[in-house]
This record gives sequence, C-alpha cells and structure tokens, in this order.
Amino acid sequence: MSELVSKTCVPCKIGVPPLRGDALQTLRKQVEGWDVVEEHHLFKTFKFPDFRNALDFVNKVGEIAEQEGHHPIITLSWGKVEIKIYTHKINGLTESDFVLAAKINTLVILK
Repeated sequence: MSELVSKTCVPCKIGVPPLRGDALQTLRKQVEGWDVVEEHHLFKTFKFPDFRNALDFVNKVGEIAEQEGHHPIITLSWGKVEIKIYTHKINGLTESDFVLAAKINTLVILK
C-alpha cells in the first residue's frame, strides 16, 4: 500500500505551480491503475458487476472526498465508475490529488 494513504489532502493556494514531469511519474507509481492524462489530471475506471455495487463505491468515494475536502469528478453508469481528479484552483495536479487517488484505491482492496 502506498505511503500516500497516510497523508492528508492539503488545500492548494493560487499561484502554486502544478506538478510536471518526473515528479508526476514518481507519484504515479504509487497509485496503481491511475493514468496521468496530459500532466493535467488523474483518471481511472472501476468496473463492478452491477449498478448497486457501483453506486455503493461512489458513496464510499464521496465519504473520503468529504473527509479530505478534495472532490473528484465522478461518472456513474451501470457497472462502471470513472473518476477524474485534479486541483481546480491551479488547473493541474498536486500531491493531494495522488493522496486522494491512493485512498480511493484502498476501497477496492477492502472490497
């Protein structure tokens, strides 16, 4: 399990530059299954056997998002949940985005 799980999302300040290059790739290795898209956001698709399990997962992700004060874009459909994470304030990625992704990954492990 990634050490990121033990961290907490930190509110970002305007003017902080988004992560780029090697910094992104180092963090990406700690969040299995997540893609770094155009150095802008994280993206992952989760598959489920039905709508109910997908919805339950979304609700658990919502709880983590509320605890962390960091809210992803979640798309729910039958048997599938897509999650996009980035820091809106800087329109890019920070360590907190990877922290949230790592915490979301624990839900799949626990399932």
